[in-house]
Amino acid sequence: MNIGLFTDTYYPQISGVMTSVRMLERELNKLGHKVYIFTTTDPQVTYSVPRVFRLPSMPFAFFPERRVTFVYPPKLLIRMRKFKLDVVHTQTEFSIGIFGKLVSEFIRVPMIHTYHTMYEDYVHYIANGHLMTPKMARQYSRIFCNRARVVIAPTEKTKNSLHQYGVVKPIEVIPSGLDFEPFRRGRYGDGEINGLKAELGINPADPVIIYIGRIAKEKSVDVILKEFPKLLKEFPGLKYVIVGGGPSLEDLKKLAERLGVSGSVIFTGLVPYSEVGRYYQLGDCFACASVTETQGLTYAEAMAAKVPVVAKYDESLAGLLKDGETGFMFDKDVDCAQMIKKALSDSANAAKTAERGFEAVQTLSSANFAKQVEAVYKKCIENRPKRTVRISMFDFLNEVKTHVINIDKEAKK
Repeated sequence: MNIGLFTDTYYPQISGVMTSVRMLERELNKLGHKVYIFTTTDPQVTYSVPRVFRLPSMPFAFFPERRVTFVYPPKLLIRMRKFKLDVVHTQTEFSIGIFGKLVSEFIRVPMIHTYHTMYEDYVHYIANGHLMTPKMARQYSRIFCNRARVVIAPTEKTKNSLHQYGVVKPIEVIPSGLDFEPFRRGRYGDGEINGLKAELGINPADPVIIYIGRIAKEKSVDVILKEFPKLLKEFPGLKYVIVGGGPSLEDLKKLAERLGVSGSVIFTGLVPYSEVGRYYQLGDCFACASVTETQGLTYAEAMAAKVPVVAKYDESLAGLLKDGETGFMFDKDVDCAQMIKKALSDSANAAKTAERGFEAVQTLSSANFAKQVEAVYKKCIENRPKRTVRISMFDFLNEVKTHVINIDKEAKK
């Protein structure tokens, strides 16, 4: 098959969506398919890559680390026929996702859509929630998903939410896959890990709590940080290593100072994705209190690295983490310190829990992920109507505009 993946986020950007798209691209190529990537330009990219097409873009005003485009070159649209795409697979509801919808209508091939992000949890980024409400985000998600032939959701939690939004198109639950090799325990020797600790100012014997991911309000990194002073009393040499970047980074640094723990909290900033596996190996436990995940790939990465995971209960983690078996889980924020203490106090039990977590995550192999997505493609192609009704992008955008206006009116009542 010739497959078009349409995504706003792609390498070298770092995000769960980028990880999922790159993995799917690689595994589909291994299966003998030809994959084309359509994404945004990036200032870091000054070279061209075969079958990767970058559309002119700019930083998103409310989220500058992400880029958007609404410039769809007519020449590229016309060229689409030469690619002979069998399916269009969109990975975003905005920007490049809209272009993917336009392409699917223009060349008349099925569009499959993966719903990666629960946007109602992110509207605070847009003018502090004054321009878009959670209700508007749900409505737009419903409109876009109902334009796809099939929607792929990474978890049952996401599928249930989409049904509540009013999505009526078929929804397949396919967890995003994971390449275990970069996170494999033993890939990095003790000397290399101790060298990294030395670079960060960590003594080899110091216990480490690790967090890797986006530094943003919805990730609730502050929940762990606020409980960190309690843990320092129990473990004087404890370090909290926070890997990543994002809009809340400076706020967290100030919070660490106010709490008087800045000497024990290490902010690394962004690191290359190729180095992420090495950073997981620093941790005696991985801790996160987010409840806004659609799947939680960072949890899976930590489990693949055999690092004990401490997490807050959330529906998205069902089937992956189970308290006392594959991880350590808490209900209330104030209980997270107790769970981290439990993970750090008994290294033998923590190691057994991490081992069971490693076994649980094996179902998320990247190869298995690609085969399930491939099956969805084939089913859509086989069941494709002989004649399709062309829906113009003008009509699609006009419908979105009408719904947004109506919702905004309702919200102001």
